[in-house]
Amino acid sequence: MKKIIAILIILCIASASSWAQGVAATPEYIKELTADWTGERFPDGRPKVSDALLKRMKNIQIEEAWGYLRRKGYNNQYEGDWKILHPDSVMTGRVVTAQYVPLRPDYKQLVKLKGAKENRDTIGGSNSWPIEMLVPGDVYVADGYGRVIDGTLIGSNLGNAIYANSNNGVIFDGGVRDVAGLLDIEGFNGWYRGDDPSYLAEQMLNAINTPIRIGRATVLPGDVVLANRHGTIFIPAHLASELVLSSEIVGLRDQFGFQRLREKKYTPGQIDTKWTSAIEADFRDWIKKFPDGKLPMTRKELEDYLNSKKQ
Repeated sequence: MKKIIAILIILCIASASSWAQGVAATPEYIKELTADWTGERFPDGRPKVSDALLKRMKNIQIEEAWGYLRRKGYNNQYEGDWKILHPDSVMTGRVVTAQYVPLRPDYKQLVKLKGAKENRDTIGGSNSWPIEMLVPGDVYVADGYGRVIDGTLIGSNLGNAIYANSNNGVIFDGGVRDVAGLLDIEGFNGWYRGDDPSYLAEQMLNAINTPIRIGRATVLPGDVVLANRHGTIFIPAHLASELVLSSEIVGLRDQFGFQRLREKKYTPGQIDTKWTSAIEADFRDWIKKFPDGKLPMTRKELEDYLNSKKQ
């Protein structure tokens, strides 16, 4: 019996090692990282959050998303203090992660060899490998440990490739080059630490689709990112739908409260504290008369959510 247990332990260790040995994480490992997700997945294992939900996510305020995640115990999902190509635009998408480290020649050679085994293009730089994996709706999120000089992860050529594959943009805890060229890519956006004319010279790719750190946030492949002029927040895929719906309800409650205040039906003190049962009943009657086409969610989603709060 002891021998069997020992063999099983060795097999588990060997299996875990095999996940770590490649440049990109295996689908099995990504499924472990995102085990709470029960929906459809991409072939690489990442949760396939719907395009419709990503579109609705664009209307959510960073503060609302932050508050929801804090209530769920996720206290390290926000990062701010960015340079932004187009500050007036909002970006949402499914995260593809990449981790970069300072250049070390012997390790760089090993990464190239492992990339070749994964049928990756070893003629150019390995910083193109995450880009080749992007699909529409993805956001390329890279841990460049804040490096800018000799660590610029993309210029206009790779920026065009990113947009061609993802129809989206990037979030880099690091640098970019050729900002003028990046600004010319219609629809492309980027959150980054700084820009510099230097090429990627003293930095190298370490891993793709593994957990990374972006400032004070922990990011997993398949997270949903909401990025705007106020920062970036990384949302676990299994919480994305409820976060959007609950934030939309908050928006409706605000709209109701503002209207009733203008009508002078309630005082600011009544609206700005826990509502009485009479105000709650008034809100539910107001919701029933709300035109379906103006609701951010389906009528069923709304009614199911409100009924769940009665219990």
